[in-house]
Parts: sequence; C-alpha cells; structure tokens
Amino acid sequence: MFELERIRVAETMRRLYERRLTTVSGGNVSQRNAEGYVFITASQSDKSCIDMRKVIVISPDGENLTPKLKPSMETQMHLNIYKCRPDVMAIVHSHPVYASTFAVSGEAVDSALTGEARYMLGNIGLVGYNLMGSTELAEACAKVMSSCNAAIMIKHGAITVGKNLFEAFDRMEVLENTAQINYNLNAIGCYERMTEKEIAEIDNFGK
Repeated sequence: MFELERIRVAETMRRLYERRLTTVSGGNVSQRNAEGYVFITASQSDKSCIDMRKVIVISPDGENLTPKLKPSMETQMHLNIYKCRPDVMAIVHSHPVYASTFAVSGEAVDSALTGEARYMLGNIGLVGYNLMGSTELAEACAKVMSSCNAAIMIKHGAITVGKNLFEAFDRMEVLENTAQINYNLNAIGCYERMTEKEIAEIDNFGK
C-alpha cells in the first residue's frame, strides 16, 4: 500500500541519520500525497535502518491504515501543519546539534548571514516550549509554521517544511549549517549579517 511514498519517507529518515542531523531514536519525517494521505515514520523505530515497513499510512480523514504500527508522538503536529499549509507536502523534524543548541538557549537563528541561507530559509521561526507530543506543542508549532519554512523548537529541536521531501530535507541541512555559522560568529565575536538592501534583494529574488 503506497509503497513508493513509504520508501521515500524511510530513505529521507535514514539520510537524516547518516548526515548526523538526528539520533537513532529521534525525529520524524512525513510526506503528504495529492490525495491527502500522509506517510509518517513510526514511533520507536531505529532511524539508522528504517524501511517502508516502519512508515505509517494515515487517511485523509485521520485514520491509521497501518494499525500494527504505533504513530509517532508528533503525528498531530505534522497533521496540524498540513492543515494550515496547503502548499506543504513534506515535513522534517529532527535534533541536529547546533540547531538544538539554539533550541536549548531559547535564541533564534539568524538566516541573514549568507544568500543561500536567506533564500532557502527566509525568516527562521521560534516555537515556544511545550511538552513533546502534546496538543499544545502541535498547535504552537502549526501557528509558527503557518508563516515560515524553518523553525527552532525551544528545548526540543528543529523543524522544516517543503513542497517535497528533498526541499524539506535540504532546508534542515541548511538550517543546521546556518546555526553552526551563527554559533561560530558568536564565538569569535565578529558578527556580520547582510544589509537590509541585500536581504530585500534575496527576499525578492525570482519573484
């Protein structure tokens, strides 16, 4: 059932682990297809070797069509984001080290350091702390992600969205890279960001 979609979700989750963007038990990946079905990694699955058999299928009305699999605790967070963002077809949530460092500090990550970061991420959101897996977190995250494509989740991790799995993954990798640049600049005491004119040029690029 929906073999191709489930294979691609599992591949993306393994890629996150291979790129050191999450831990063996942390994070989750989902994809939505044109018919409204959602495919999300199952809870308590080994992210280093996950395959399609550990990817849940959720119907457009919210029914788990793979009842032998336990849904990720963040499933509602994914569903809430899809509900408020018709343009989003994939979501990546993970715990990369530098992005998580900013999550613990409660500080935002500045994307206006390089052209690529600004173009790929836009303004990076900041989701307030709520218990993982809670309704409150799902609602808070969806509210922030309604107007941005990447966010830091306080005392939790990071989340990115995209029109497909590649774009959502790419944004997570760029977010982690940008968080590391933020950290390095703060460490050496030389913080140079783009000018307002340069930011406006990137924000309007291709429009």
